[in-house]
Amino acid sequence: MFKGQPKGLFALALANTGERFGYYTMLAIFMLFLQAKFGFSEAVASQIYAIFLAAVYFMPVFGGMIADRIGYGKCITAGVSVMFLGYVLLAIPTGANTVGLVMMLGALLLIALGTGLFKGNLQVLVGNLYDDPKYSAKRDSAFSLFYMAINIGAMFAPSAATAITNMFLGKAGLIYKADIPSLAHKFIGGTITGTETETLTGLMGQMPGESIASMDLGAFSQYYIDNLASSYNMGFAVACISLIFSIAVYLGCRSWFKHADVNTKQAANSANTTVHVQELSPEQTKKRIVALCMVFAVVIFFWMAFHQNGSSLTWFARDYTQSETTGWVRMGFNIWILALIAVSVYTIFGVFQSEKTSGKITCGVATLAIWGVVALIHSGQPNPLAVFPQLFQQFNPFYVVALTPVSMAIFSALANKKDANHPDGREPSAPMKIGLGMLVAAVGYFVMVMASLGQPSPAQLNGGVSPDPVMPTYLMGTYLVLTFAELLLSPMGISFVSKVAPPKYKGLMMGLWFAATAVGNYLSSVPGLLWRHVPLWANWAILMTLCIIAGVVMFSMLRKLEEATK
Repeated sequence: MFKGQPKGLFALALANTGERFGYYTMLAIFMLFLQAKFGFSEAVASQIYAIFLAAVYFMPVFGGMIADRIGYGKCITAGVSVMFLGYVLLAIPTGANTVGLVMMLGALLLIALGTGLFKGNLQVLVGNLYDDPKYSAKRDSAFSLFYMAINIGAMFAPSAATAITNMFLGKAGLIYKADIPSLAHKFIGGTITGTETETLTGLMGQMPGESIASMDLGAFSQYYIDNLASSYNMGFAVACISLIFSIAVYLGCRSWFKHADVNTKQAANSANTTVHVQELSPEQTKKRIVALCMVFAVVIFFWMAFHQNGSSLTWFARDYTQSETTGWVRMGFNIWILALIAVSVYTIFGVFQSEKTSGKITCGVATLAIWGVVALIHSGQPNPLAVFPQLFQQFNPFYVVALTPVSMAIFSALANKKDANHPDGREPSAPMKIGLGMLVAAVGYFVMVMASLGQPSPAQLNGGVSPDPVMPTYLMGTYLVLTFAELLLSPMGISFVSKVAPPKYKGLMMGLWFAATAVGNYLSSVPGLLWRHVPLWANWAILMTLCIIAGVVMFSMLRKLEEATK
């Protein structure tokens, strides 16, 4: 799995891990922040969220164009600096007024600009490492490992955001209750009903701070909103620290990948690079660009469906999922248990892949020790355990980290099954994996349709109708299926782009991959716009149908794509 990879891969992956940890810590609580601080409706909050995600993934188009001219490394370091400034602005507590809103939007713009300079170009450097014929056969596995590293950072992010939020709320004598922000805004705005007033009064009585009891509901409402919003600000500050870590790794290990930091112009003027620049005819260049654009058009619909984790799936976790859990399910809401389980997957693979008996024994003993620690931590968990809505977002990155060696083993085994009809093995091509990923994503949203049948619509919740909260396992299962889809589509898509993109347009083509992601991210706001206008199950059915259609379209284009990229 790790053997035979250039060490530059690990440096670039670790630098990306730090940046992604900060980004996903911010993203885990961003939607909740928008609604808690400004009192935005789901429709307005989802629009801001989707536009920000779209900007983050569209800016790599410009970052790639710039890097194709001035170099990838310069863009990466500039990107970190711009992102850092954006996170600093986002971490500063402000009032819920025009100044606060403008400052927040400015911070989001800087984060998007910085990400555009950083993200795509870092991945081009990874691809350049594998233009060296010595490593070219390991390109797909390298991007799987790189993608896994991204998700290590993302896996810890929701727990970090939750811990920081709870710590600062605790200092103010408060605890997190998901219903309070909405009720507090209604009370301040004068739209609260008598029943809701009773609910808010009861929640106020649960606060541990001694001074809370002497407040009236109006003072408490403003106090809670202000302190919750500033607690989220402190969560955003984590990204500043993680960026310092990322740039330190990038600059400290630069000698490991410096030879890959060349675009075509720089490669032509250098005799010391190992990056192989393939010469293509104008016709070949055109065919490759067309093939890539066809793939980009299809994956838009995957990202539209996939990036519901910070919006509609979080709302489902908040409003329709049990706020407490018991039994083995509690393990899923302890990040250290998840991390240990992920590590145990690798030690299990070590038992079978180690070349020496001593290595097999060491991995076996380590696996048993890890499981023992997991059991010990689980035995000390509260029963029942309170579940925060943002914590469900840690399941997707956990599944990516844990399942990456499984997917790599499966594809490696298929690649080694060679015969007269399959001289290169039976591993599916990247376009075929993308098509399969779309169909698997549809299965994930079928699970959500089943979880939503019989539930009141979001509009009915505002009318006082109570839901029948479902078990957390529905969302856990949905994230598992969506992760299978992601592993088929995302790392393979990035690898495909780095391999097929014409050398003169590598940065631009990687940027366009992210641009497709950007369009999908913006379209992810559609369920938010429909949230209070259609039955709950209809949101998921729409996403499921779009994934099926996109998957069928992808399979219909397979032959053209494979011919164009030979």
